[in-house]
Amino acid sequence: MRQKSVHPESPSERLVKNIRRATRKRHSSEEKIRIVLDGLRGEFSIAELCRPKSISPE
Repeated sequence: MRQKSVHPESPSERLVKNIRRATRKRHSSEEKIRIVLDGLRGEFSIAELCRPKSISPE
């Protein structure tokens, strides 16, 4: 388990954390279900389905 730092977050650390949070891609539940169902059909590999959406196939 990761330990939290003892010192409070600096303003720059907070800024970086907020930028990362804002730029994270979010996919709707419907989109995730569609990708899974397409993968179960077996017409395309999981990597081929994930690549256009910039999703890690792992």
